[in-house]
Amino acid sequence: MAKRRGNAEGSIYKRADGRWAASVSLGNGRRKSFYGRTREEVASRLTSALKAKQDGLPLVGERQTVGQFLAHWLENSVKPSVRDSTFRGYESKLRMHLTPALGHLRLSKLSPQVLEAFFNRKVNEGMAPRTVQHLRAIIRAALNDALRWGLVSRNAAALVDGPRVPQTEIQPFTPEEARSFLQVIEGQRLGGLYCVAIAAGLRQGEALGLTWEDIDLETGTVSVRQALHYARGAFHLVEPKTPRSRRTIALPVVAVAALRRHRARQHTERLAAGPLWEDWGLVFTTATGRPLQGPAVTRGFQQLLARAGLRRQRFHDLRHACASLLLAQGVHPRVVMETLGHSQIALTMNTYSHVLPALQREAAASMDKVLSG
Repeated sequence: MAKRRGNAEGSIYKRADGRWAASVSLGNGRRKSFYGRTREEVASRLTSALKAKQDGLPLVGERQTVGQFLAHWLENSVKPSVRDSTFRGYESKLRMHLTPALGHLRLSKLSPQVLEAFFNRKVNEGMAPRTVQHLRAIIRAALNDALRWGLVSRNAAALVDGPRVPQTEIQPFTPEEARSFLQVIEGQRLGGLYCVAIAAGLRQGEALGLTWEDIDLETGTVSVRQALHYARGAFHLVEPKTPRSRRTIALPVVAVAALRRHRARQHTERLAAGPLWEDWGLVFTTATGRPLQGPAVTRGFQQLLARAGLRRQRFHDLRHACASLLLAQGVHPRVVMETLGHSQIALTMNTYSHVLPALQREAAASMDKVLSG
């Protein structure tokens, strides 16, 4: 005799007309039924329904709106799995753009045509194409979960391309500009920070999150294990951006020398600060040991650029400079990828495709030497 399901587990049975049916209790005497030609079909739908019920989601066929689903998805799927800053970015875009425009629609009725019209309207209103693509990425991720949970039959956002995003041309330091910049920052209080950033290709949060335990001046290596993050008025040391971001990088001699000078300077500042010193163990700090604010670091960087007579750049452009200089010197792209902590080599090559023409010329010259004897 087949084992009976519990009261909350739903039931499957064959109707007199030959079709299979399944039903699940919604509470308060209500039930939801599903029908299909085979037992397997209705069993699959029943499993999805029970999972949705357990997760607190309305069942397929109920009048769930896009706004209701996105609110649940944001709180229960996004919030536990991303950094606070990422969550606040998602929440802001949902609250300001997606929910006001789409929230009233039935989730099951959300179509590619509706989304395409929404994205086009945002572009016509003056929103940057990259921001519109970010909106598309958010709704696509949400609908992927809705599809997995059986709440929709397709991912409408995956069927819409969104606006074309113009490729931003990277203009990193040339070798001459890099040498000029290093001459200007030598002796500056945070010269070691900018030197390590360009030599190792660190993200700003990775550089500001370095501790002296991460630096081995004897072997000339730096290990990226964490990043400094500022949120809601407080500093936090968090996991690196991706698993690949955890890495150990060999430093050039010029960076090791800059770190030795910086360590001596910090020791002097620590003695001067006395009891006011806050021991975070960080390599780059204020004069009293506190972590550095990213915007202040960027302003200092741009002031040094002006002093060197170089064009204005972001701190992140030091990372681009590192990659471009390595590739221009013939370093294998795989090594550059590992240095930067990229997840895929295609990302490295697509980002720094501007270096390829010079490498191709060198390759042609090398081939010419081989073929001409």
